[in-house]
Amino acid sequence: MEKRFIMANDKEIKEGKVTDIYFVRTEEILKAKKLYNVEVNAEITISSVPNGWKWVVYAGLREVLKLLEGLPIDVYSIPEGTIISREDTNGIRIPVMNIRGPYAAFAIYETPLLGFLAAATGVATKASRIRKRAGKNTLIVYFGARRNHPAVAPFYDFYAYVGGFNSVSCIAGSEFLGKKPVGTMPHSLLIIFRAIYGDHRLGWKAFHEVMPPEVPRICLADTFWDEVEESIEAVKTLGPNNIWGVRLDTPGSRKGNFAAIVREVKWKLSQLGYKNVKVFVSGGIDEHNIKELIEAGADGFGIGSAVASAPPVDFAMDITAVKVNGKWIPITKRGKFSGVKTVWKRIKQSKVEYIVTPEGTIIDDAECIMHKYVENGKIIQKLPSPDDLREYVISQLDYFEL
Repeated sequence: MEKRFIMANDKEIKEGKVTDIYFVRTEEILKAKKLYNVEVNAEITISSVPNGWKWVVYAGLREVLKLLEGLPIDVYSIPEGTIISREDTNGIRIPVMNIRGPYAAFAIYETPLLGFLAAATGVATKASRIRKRAGKNTLIVYFGARRNHPAVAPFYDFYAYVGGFNSVSCIAGSEFLGKKPVGTMPHSLLIIFRAIYGDHRLGWKAFHEVMPPEVPRICLADTFWDEVEESIEAVKTLGPNNIWGVRLDTPGSRKGNFAAIVREVKWKLSQLGYKNVKVFVSGGIDEHNIKELIEAGADGFGIGSAVASAPPVDFAMDITAVKVNGKWIPITKRGKFSGVKTVWKRIKQSKVEYIVTPEGTIIDDAECIMHKYVENGKIIQKLPSPDDLREYVISQLDYFEL
């Protein structure tokens, strides 16, 4: 049996091994017919937006730049993290990126390029929708590593964080972010202590005794007893000054009205004088139920499946101009808008407007957001840190409605 995991590595991606075969054949034909050096402007736009979303968080640019680095091309793009709609105010599809250079030099990279953008934009958008619904100050941790192929876990972690989550639980993902992983404790820990010693409360104590002080004491409180009783026992076991909070991860088959459970736990802890003990919830949390749980008193959330299963955003790459005798000739397939374009942004009455124009057009009261990122194969822009990128995304949310 093949010992290698079924996945492409960095070298194979850079070599164009994860492309569709017709791009390889196109490259061979262009070489054979002495058309290898024909320059084009290839434009990337959003083909469709899933689930009726009004906007998306454009993401994946940094991976695309790594992919294209070293090729004899120029790359222009709107900033990563920009919240955009599919079309501008005039119904013209917004180009998020332009690639200029010999088509045969980058044709084989269309497939992975679109894949990077589709996945990253889907994840970042879903994370931002949850952040928008939860408000800016609610603690949200990404627990989604177990819901995707392990090879892409750090990628999903990165873009869940960029989209607005506070932290992630996966070790590798945290390393890419330059952060420490965040998590609580699993049911398995408590089950083992219950089986060996007859008392799962000893698992809470062991966690407190073994874990370093900087790890928050969040006791899983739904393994064997009612959530209220386990929460109270957890606080009594560790002491109210030692415990940060309790986590409720009640399975769907037993959950009932989860908001009512959270409300009861918060009330009864408060009645016993444990007002500072927080309630952290996980399991089935999404943009559709997070607000009612916050209103019930939940202080933080662990969310996995909702973001890990985020639908990809469909992007397309199309040639919109070909350079002939040193001049750009606007040409594209039917249903698309020909020519080399740029994108302008303005804020009007607390709303963001985007305007697409032919390159060279000037709009006095708007900002051009299409910038050059690669010049003849060299990356010339410094990309923002994950923290700066996350802040940029969150700063735009007030301008957009779900």
